[in-house]
Amino acid sequence: MSQRMNQFLGDTPFRVLVRLLVLSFVVGLILSVIGLHPLEIFEWLQRLVNRIYQMGFDVFREAFSYLFLGALIVVPIFLIMRFMKLGSRNRGG
Repeated sequence: MSQRMNQFLGDTPFRVLVRLLVLSFVVGLILSVIGLHPLEIFEWLQRLVNRIYQMGFDVFREAFSYLFLGALIVVPIFLIMRFMKLGSRNRGG
């Protein structure tokens, strides 16, 4: 199962974690340089949720339909790409 996990992630879980940590740090640094800070983003999201709540729950129904519609395209493409990558590794050795 460990080998399957490595194949799915593209590397060992530890290396993927390190890459994600480094990438997160770099993106955080860039956002900080351009003046965006985590609390501001959190407050913006909080205001967005509050506005959506005030507008009524129909917005949730529409947002869910957009999410579902996008997921119908994105998730299968992601899975196909991952399985194709696994298949090419199995054939190639």
